[in-house]
Amino acid sequence: MKPLYGNWISNRMLKTLMFLIILTGGIETILLISQSRWTMLNLILALVLIVFLVCLIYFYRARWWFDVNGGNIQNKILDLLISHIEWDGNGVALDIGCGSGALTIEIAKRYPAANIIGIDNWGKKWDYTKRQCEANAQAEGVIGRTTFQQASASKLPFPDETFDLVVSNLTFHEVIDSKCKLDVVKEALRVVKRGGKFVFQDLFLIKQYYGTPCQLKEAVVAMGINTVEFVNTCASPWIPKALRLPFMVGTLGLIHGEK
Repeated sequence: MKPLYGNWISNRMLKTLMFLIILTGGIETILLISQSRWTMLNLILALVLIVFLVCLIYFYRARWWFDVNGGNIQNKILDLLISHIEWDGNGVALDIGCGSGALTIEIAKRYPAANIIGIDNWGKKWDYTKRQCEANAQAEGVIGRTTFQQASASKLPFPDETFDLVVSNLTFHEVIDSKCKLDVVKEALRVVKRGGKFVFQDLFLIKQYYGTPCQLKEAVVAMGINTVEFVNTCASPWIPKALRLPFMVGTLGLIHGEK
């Protein structure tokens, strides 16, 4: 059995766009048939239909860019995070927002002496589940060293300084039960051991959430962190320009360091 890690452009999103296109197109057709002429409402609906069609084409293309059999951008972004892990691989690691288990499992594969816990809420917005994570871990041969459990990133069910390594990829901005995203970062750092490592990748260039990169680094240091560095992920040359939009990965950055 092959692992199924899914795509950041979910099937739910594409199906929703297709439904909206069919609904808008149907209403437009009914109005044209019943009125036999164009009205302002027809024009508005036509413009809305065009917007939905453009969005559908864009997101289908983005899905191909992210896919392992397409542009493979999803794995390249994950690899960038992993490349900044400075850890000997001994101990226990935590992956916050593990989704389909891709990062959790990849760390387990690269660090055979480590045990890794992946946590996620697995909400309806995404196509991921705990069962999918476990099936992927089984397929990759790391089921004995990986554990998956449901939890919120805003309130991790672990004592202070539990983990030797804590990682997270594109999760913090999605935590809806915490208005201040810096609080989510602080909670993630809380469970890092003194002397432990962390690597977080998120939409760190959204100023409303995190301020400027310098302000973000200062905030992290104020949380009791010894060293922290910022990496501008979205500037990576292998990310297509069409994906560098604010609602895609155009604000993607990475922080890493030691507590």
